[in-house]
Amino acid sequence: MSGSSIKINLGVNELQDSKSGLGKALLAELVGNLLLNFFGCLSCVSLLDVPAGTPPNIVLIAFTFGLVIFTAVQALGHVSGGHFNPAVTVGMLATGKVSIIRGIFYIVAQCIGAISGSLILKALTPVDKQGNLGLTTLNPSLTPAQGMGIEFFLGFVLVLVIFGVCDSNKPHARAPAALAIGLTVALGHLAAIDFTGASMNPARTFGSAVVANIWTDHWVYWAGPSLGGLVASLLYTYLFLAPSIGEYSPVLVEDKEMKRLNKDDNMA
Repeated sequence: MSGSSIKINLGVNELQDSKSGLGKALLAELVGNLLLNFFGCLSCVSLLDVPAGTPPNIVLIAFTFGLVIFTAVQALGHVSGGHFNPAVTVGMLATGKVSIIRGIFYIVAQCIGAISGSLILKALTPVDKQGNLGLTTLNPSLTPAQGMGIEFFLGFVLVLVIFGVCDSNKPHARAPAALAIGLTVALGHLAAIDFTGASMNPARTFGSAVVANIWTDHWVYWAGPSLGGLVASLLYTYLFLAPSIGEYSPVLVEDKEMKRLNKDDNMA
């Protein structure tokens, strides 16, 4: 492999090329995660005086996180690709869709954005109502291994959907991409808030952990979604990738079934 090829794979050329758009992409990833941690975690904070032990409003939280991701992808996806999640970036790195340097910078920007969002939320929330600022924590009934397993599948389904709607051989799937991704985030929260808090996103949990200074089982929220995203990206790329556009059909119908339908129409 030549030196120029190595530079391209690493992404050194993107640092040297002012037209690469890397700076704008990093800012978009930062802003996207800032919005995620601010609005998403804001839905976890209540100003009402509720009895201790009152369960959170899972539907409210789930759809807030889903809607903010929908909004961020719709508004900024064209700038950076709309990762807003290290688990997504890991999947893109593993399949060569982003360079190594761009991927690393994306993750750093995502974490900075998440911390910024949580800091703003803390500054705007009364001290006695802050709690843990929406930090994801494991249910006491779960072991860390079980929590990691749940986060694995949350990261898996999210990245699988992202690769599916962004498949270049499925252009018809791109229009509802932001909605599909947002609904997947809502799905994960509806299903798993009671188990792990439904992070689905290492940066989202990292931002809350930094500001709340709570690190119990924090590794679970990096290992689980990242491994899930890695497996999903490889599985889709090498097994589920749609055929080329000329060969692709959204619905496959056997010839004999088509003939039967035509025959029925003629008889009618």
